[in-house]
Amino acid sequence: MSLIGKEVAPFAAKAYHNGEFIDVSEQNFKGKWSVVCFYPADFTFVCPTELEDLQNEYATLKDLGVEVYSVSTDTHFTHKAWHDHSEAISKIEYVMIGDPSQKISRIFDVLNEEEGLADRGTFIIDPDGVIQTVEINAGGIGRDASTVVNKIKAAQYVRNNPGEVCPAKWQEGSATLKPSLDLVGKI
Repeated sequence: MSLIGKEVAPFAAKAYHNGEFIDVSEQNFKGKWSVVCFYPADFTFVCPTELEDLQNEYATLKDLGVEVYSVSTDTHFTHKAWHDHSEAISKIEYVMIGDPSQKISRIFDVLNEEEGLADRGTFIIDPDGVIQTVEINAGGIGRDASTVVNKIKAAQYVRNNPGEVCPAKWQEGSATLKPSLDLVGKI
């Protein structure tokens, strides 16, 4: 069943953020745009490259009114230890959610039950707490955070301009489409 258009179900979790442990819930996703990035595990190989890449886009995302959350089935304690011992992860300024109960991974349907780890899932959530995009990659395929920036811009444009849609490879400032009977068969 698709998660697109669904509100994030209730959860409560502990997270590591800027040297502190904090509480996080689905309520954190309301009132602003959010990116939730699931990854398999701390102290691994592809994961730090992805999380560092996401950090490299963090200022741009913040300028767009977006908060970023990373999630794995590790604990918030493990996130702190990783942050303290990895050059790449020590740069992270966004929230790192622990999901040792695997509840959040199940809510977002990214839990690999056999391994007890989350798949690589990226979710864009609108200010109403509703999921607008979903991308799930196999474990060996890292993601490119710059595509998240483009998707956020498109999602924000569509939300702010009812009746318009963004075509493939849309970039901010380029032409959009207004679906109508006149366009059928002409694109």
